[in-house]
Amino acid sequence: MNPTIITPPRILIAGIGNIFLGDDAFGIEVLRRLTEQPLPDGVEAIDFGIRGFDLACAIQGGYESVILVDATPRGGLPGTLYVLELDVDALTTDQPEPEFEGHSLTPAKVLQLVTMLGGPLPNLRLVGCEPATIGSLDQTQMGLSPAVAAAVDQALPLISSLVEQLSCERAAIAKSK
Repeated sequence: MNPTIITPPRILIAGIGNIFLGDDAFGIEVLRRLTEQPLPDGVEAIDFGIRGFDLACAIQGGYESVILVDATPRGGLPGTLYVLELDVDALTTDQPEPEFEGHSLTPAKVLQLVTMLGGPLPNLRLVGCEPATIGSLDQTQMGLSPAVAAAVDQALPLISSLVEQLSCERAAIAKSK
């Protein structure tokens, strides 16, 4: 019997946001801090900022899982962290033909673009943070609010545990084959 060789999964951790819009920079700050520490084999962490088209192209790069990190207004208290398993079907089917501007693609529009380009969507998670404030292009705002800045420290171990969970899931699937 041949032993099963389990290679590390390819996981992309993608920071999203705009540094000129206050708490919208959450994903960027998390990625800045994440890239200062060693990452497991097969894991890449990239700050995409507002480069949605680049993110769409990267998602098509053969990753098994993608973890998006972004400010995510959901009505909670500022600084609340969320881990969401994205419903790819809801984000990509029965949607009107999206208009794409390379620097203003929301995560949902990025995923729509990936499917329009014919790429498969990998396993997707979103690590989001409830913002306290988000500036506007007319009135920029630099820096994170205190609640969101504190959430950055909490997001790092959360992402590490999510990477470990995704790796374990992949290993279990590989063993069952």
